[in-house]
Amino acid sequence: MPITPDTTGGCAALVDSLDGRGLLSPRWRAAWRELPRHLFVPPRVWRQTPDRCVPVGDDEWWPLVHSDEPVVIQVDDGAEDGPGVATSSNSKPSMVALMLGLLDLEPSHRVLEIGTASGHVAGLLAQYLGNDSRVHSIELDPALAQLAAGQLALAGRTPRLRQGDGALGWPEAAPFDGILATCAVRRVPEAWIDQLRPYGRLVLPLHRDFWSGAVVRLTRRPDGTATGRFHGGASYMLMRSQRASATDEVDTATARHSPAELDPAALLSLGAALYVGERLPGVHLQHATTDEGVRVWVRAPDGSAATAVAGEAVAYGPRDLWSEIAAAHRAYAAAGSPDAPAFGLTVTRGRHEVWLHEPANVITR
Repeated sequence: MPITPDTTGGCAALVDSLDGRGLLSPRWRAAWRELPRHLFVPPRVWRQTPDRCVPVGDDEWWPLVHSDEPVVIQVDDGAEDGPGVATSSNSKPSMVALMLGLLDLEPSHRVLEIGTASGHVAGLLAQYLGNDSRVHSIELDPALAQLAAGQLALAGRTPRLRQGDGALGWPEAAPFDGILATCAVRRVPEAWIDQLRPYGRLVLPLHRDFWSGAVVRLTRRPDGTATGRFHGGASYMLMRSQRASATDEVDTATARHSPAELDPAALLSLGAALYVGERLPGVHLQHATTDEGVRVWVRAPDGSAATAVAGEAVAYGPRDLWSEIAAAHRAYAAAGSPDAPAFGLTVTRGRHEVWLHEPANVITR
């Protein structure tokens, strides 16, 4: 694994690409150049494919590391001979740059990162702020925490690190001006908002079953609530404590065929997914492109399910799930088919409310 300064142009080309897309301020550009990605990627890595992760060979390592792609650094929570499910990665650089920019940090700020992984983001934060002691980062996995500490030391950065449950935050170091989560959550832990200063910012990937994830930036209000808008899609691995539980089995004997007036492809925009998914909480969607067109599979925790493609739908279980989805999409179309930036999130104690255009316009069933 290279641990010397990059002289091949790989890092420079990646940073130029991010900068050319408007994702880097001059200060962030300098931080990315000073701490190239390859310093934080171990020699053993994987690439995500549609059904599993595959090992990356030595000749593929360098091009992958300097591409705008995620690099999987752990599968199966570190267990050997598992199914090859990604459990940690060095995230897609363009997504990292977007989320770091959304923090809107100033040199005097203090920041907490949830999910240290290989240490690259913690290093970038320390480089940007120019003061390692202002950066705190928590990693649950002991092996990854050890990896990050070692790679950061090689890179000459010493942010404050902790091995533990990121959902708890770092209460004795609070309050923070910014908190960045590099793992997805279904629900925002209350500790994160409690540990923000008033008007501090929380940037995270929010996960829902109907859509794999979206970046949201929340600002803490003086009353302890937090609100903000979505900033595009983001597929991140779930925090371990919030991984999905099993759903009931589907009874295929209950299959009911019907015409599908709604084109399944209409569900795949983030705006549609945000709206329809909020109207149908707990419903999980998957999709694939087939010779017939886009096919979707949807499933609810009570065993209801449906699949649709090319004008035909099949429903299973106690609910007519496809009809419910079509009705929710009609409501979305009646609202003007808004894009993702029109949506936002407000978090209060015990409640998450997704809204359209303004916080008072909460999307409900």
